[in-house]
Amino acid sequence: MSLKIIVCIKQVVDPDTPVSGFQVDSTELRVIPAQSIPPVVNGFDENAVEAALKVREQIPESVITVVSVGNNFVMDVMKKPLSMGADNMVLVDVKEKSLDAFGTAKILSKVIEKIGEFDLIICGQQASDWDNAHVPLGVAEMLGLPSLTSAKKITIQEGKVSVQSSQKDGYDVIETHLPALLTTNSEIGAPRYPTLRGIMQASKKTPEIF
Repeated sequence: MSLKIIVCIKQVVDPDTPVSGFQVDSTELRVIPAQSIPPVVNGFDENAVEAALKVREQIPESVITVVSVGNNFVMDVMKKPLSMGADNMVLVDVKEKSLDAFGTAKILSKVIEKIGEFDLIICGQQASDWDNAHVPLGVAEMLGLPSLTSAKKITIQEGKVSVQSSQKDGYDVIETHLPALLTTNSEIGAPRYPTLRGIMQASKKTPEIF
């Protein structure tokens, strides 16, 4: 048995950027991020990559493809999931600088359909820039998939996925059939550090850009 896993990630402003580093463009009514501080991969999305890698440890022949929608991608930043152990990457470069959650979910769902067959989609539970948590559920709705949220542990067996879904007073155990979409939080485990071998392998891989 092998799985085709898709992980959705987002390039975001470094959440540790001091407030003094931002400027406000009063003409376009938007915030200009600090130019001297590079962006990062959203923290919960790194947890999603870690979750995918743990699933592959359960099912070794699985293939992990990372997908991201955005613009002005910094390749050294975006390649981190590849250096952690993901197999492939697809980047969707959009012209709209203020793409909303609905637009992002729509593009992601179309790209996932274009990629083809998949068994599992894993997303971080929310992004650190807007904190809406809308995109993963939007993708699930558009693709007609069951969605399990806030997974802290994932088990796959006999064509079904079971998760421990974090709650304030513990966790719920929820199960559904594959294909499915999951969101993960930090309780899934800290993202592993890229190894030297992983970094070297990632440097040789070229993301597919739409």
